[in-house]
Amino acid sequence: MRYDSDMTDPLPLSPNERAGMVAVVGAANAGKSSLINRIMGEKVSIVSPVAQTTRNLVRGIHTEERGQVVFLDTPGVHHQGKKALNKQMNKVARSATEGTDAVMLVIDRSEAPALEVEGWFQKLCQLPPEDRPPVLVVLNKADLTDRYEPGIRELFGRILADHPGTPEPEWFQTSAQSGEGVEALLNRLFELMPPGPPLFPEDIVSDFPRKLAIGDVIREKYFMRLHQELPHSIAVWVEHLIETDGQWNVEAHVYVRQNSQKGMVIGNKGRLMKAVRGEAASEIADIYGVKIKLTLVVKVLKDWDKNFWILRKLGYA
Repeated sequence: MRYDSDMTDPLPLSPNERAGMVAVVGAANAGKSSLINRIMGEKVSIVSPVAQTTRNLVRGIHTEERGQVVFLDTPGVHHQGKKALNKQMNKVARSATEGTDAVMLVIDRSEAPALEVEGWFQKLCQLPPEDRPPVLVVLNKADLTDRYEPGIRELFGRILADHPGTPEPEWFQTSAQSGEGVEALLNRLFELMPPGPPLFPEDIVSDFPRKLAIGDVIREKYFMRLHQELPHSIAVWVEHLIETDGQWNVEAHVYVRQNSQKGMVIGNKGRLMKAVRGEAASEIADIYGVKIKLTLVVKVLKDWDKNFWILRKLGYA
């Protein structure tokens, strides 16, 4: 079913039109966000070399003549996640499989399977038959070494043997970098989606709130520059977003946990913050097609990642 321009009157449903939701799960840094961005043909999730860059459940909405596939890009599960933020991210990721039409378990094929991979294999095999959507195991980073692939398949085989009656998953190889295998994966996902109308309007690619999306772009720029030094101590909240015809005025607060971290975020003579502001403003302007005036304010918010109300405000809880 499609809609006319004012979204009031339904148009006839194409006989082949399908729509459904796919949970994209896996360990941190497996390339889930990069793979979704490749399928979408544009950026809906931030990416960086730092594990657990994605903190929210972001919907990427892919619409074409065949119908609509809605991707739930979940935070990467981290077995060492003991802090409140990590626990919340793990909870969101694990609950994302409920009520979906398929599950994509994305695994970094170029690394030995970590505990998180084994945990996902176990979880998916333990789902009750009535709650078990089709599972696609996606071996990502196919452009890199395949030396660990036999071990990944062997691990799943051992776990599958302990759960008689569990269907064998479908296996795919992809490269978010080159696009290898992505078309075959998308074709299969459309086959698995149930017949039905689009779940979202056809002209949007994500329902992620605008303020959170802008904050994520800013956070990504810090991740790319700070690497492992500080990123998980940083959060970004868009305090003000004033939209006019010619320009958006954005004031974003960059939260750190300790006074000693302020200098690292600002940089020598403010150079780091200036660079981040310029890069983020340019990308936000490209995304929304408007001129952006971006102001960054660094604030110390002690142990923000342990505060449920702050996590909720940031969209992590």
